[in-house]
Amino acid sequence: MSDFTAFFAAGRAALLSGRATYDRPMVEGAARWGAAAILRPVGTVLERLADLAQDAGTVAGPGHWAHGADCLHVTLRSLEPYRSVIPVDDPLRRAYADALREAAADVSPVRVVLRGVSPHPGGVLACGHPVDDTLLTLQKRFAHGLAARGVRDLERGWVRDRWYVSLVHFAEPVPVTTAEAIVGWCDERADLPIGVAELGAADLVQAVHTGTGVRLDVLERVPLRWAPARDPESH
Repeated sequence: MSDFTAFFAAGRAALLSGRATYDRPMVEGAARWGAAAILRPVGTVLERLADLAQDAGTVAGPGHWAHGADCLHVTLRSLEPYRSVIPVDDPLRRAYADALREAAADVSPVRVVLRGVSPHPGGVLACGHPVDDTLLTLQKRFAHGLAARGVRDLERGWVRDRWYVSLVHFAEPVPVTTAEAIVGWCDERADLPIGVAELGAADLVQAVHTGTGVRLDVLERVPLRWAPARDPESH
């Protein structure tokens, strides 16, 4: 399972020392919030995550991006700088979709244990622990498919090895007293069992600033080889 101990400690220290960072609404060419490939939880786990995001947002106070159910996700890979318009016939969009379909062709749904929340300089997240190598396999296959199609590596060789669901992104400076409250809230939930997320599809998405937060519009949805007929926690 992924070890979030050092990550938690570093995030905690950053907030308590006044080193919080924050996101701004997207602009053309920005490094963050460009098109990405993601995996979305569903069912009971999604409801628990949404409740946690709402609670964390209440502690953080108004002005921050506390994510709703339509934005909660595990990022498989960031793909490009921000573009407000990505046409249906865009060559890169087609390459992303083809590579993702190829990668997902015979991969089973990804199962991730979600346990504990963690502060970090830019917000609060729920910690993810893949139960096996399925997510890593999908990640490697997708990277190979993108490279084979000549897609530029936005992540510059970095291999994502920590998996999580962002609950809140800070969208303005965080006062010290608020940072202390956020850290305390996370301390109380550092080992909170959230559930097992069974991720049965991968989405290519485009982020849109709503004025008060972020929504993720689906450009392409690619089912993994098999998806459960019911909520994985219902049995």
